[in-house]
Amino acid sequence: MDIQTDIFGDDGLLRAGLKLNHLRMLVAIEDSGQISAAAEALNISQPAASRMLSEMETIVKTALYERVARGVVLTTFGEALARRARKIMLELREANREIAELKSGKGGSVFIGAVTAPAMSLVVPAIKEIRTALPGIEVTIQVETSNVLARELLAARHDFVISRIPDDLNPRLFEVQEIGVERACLIVRSGHPLLQKGVASLTDLTGYDWVFQPPGTLLRRTIEDLFLSRGVAVPDNVVNTSSLLLTCAIICETNAIAPIAVDVANFLATQRSRASDVRILPIDFEINVRPYSLITARERALPPSARMLYDLVLAESRKAGA
Repeated sequence: MDIQTDIFGDDGLLRAGLKLNHLRMLVAIEDSGQISAAAEALNISQPAASRMLSEMETIVKTALYERVARGVVLTTFGEALARRARKIMLELREANREIAELKSGKGGSVFIGAVTAPAMSLVVPAIKEIRTALPGIEVTIQVETSNVLARELLAARHDFVISRIPDDLNPRLFEVQEIGVERACLIVRSGHPLLQKGVASLTDLTGYDWVFQPPGTLLRRTIEDLFLSRGVAVPDNVVNTSSLLLTCAIICETNAIAPIAVDVANFLATQRSRASDVRILPIDFEINVRPYSLITARERALPPSARMLYDLVLAESRKAGA
């Protein structure tokens, strides 16, 4: 058997000396773009990190990285090995997690992300159900924009997310099941001058301050496209925030306007708190945002507790659409 076949056989890389620490180093290099930062992440010295990279290149018999002005970048070969390394590290983490859950006898842990509307309307009732079936389960939820959530999913910080795939990410990286359309509305404080008008049009909204999600987010683009399609000037007095709490605080203290999901607005308006000072502004146009989906990373299996919550969220979406 020649050395080429020996290295690239079923276990050739392992027999040639490839170790888990090599894989960790390559992933850290891809994430940071700097040998020093990768070394710090692995708690080793920079010379040791450089030595590990040299060992890997000797094992695979090709260059895995190249130096650039601001650090290093992986070659095509390095990217291919890093992609596989990331999957291996993830599977080991999930194996450890599943074993720990079996040992503890508890319901395990689930990490999910969601945009605001389905977090309120789908995730909350699904959590209520899963806690009945698995009393010891621990669920961690991040409510953020789709741009953030999709990247968190790819970084393996979430089991699944409920959002959209951003335009700048490859959709082939994901498994997607569309589950709902987000309807949005505009909120203002009680006593806002526009509430006296009855039903407001887009032209009535000019001249007021606005609270938007950060630039490039889907709801913001939807509102801006509405203004542009009607030939109305896009608002220029804007506060940008992804925080619903801060949005409500600004709305309650000023004459600003903010777009949020209808489900969230209805929830806020029925609470006995200062947040209930918000009102849904009647408007003569609709705000429908692109459908959201249940999204998982392709070729990444969900652990049992996450699969159960995923199925419950899916069931809630079907009930909502019935």
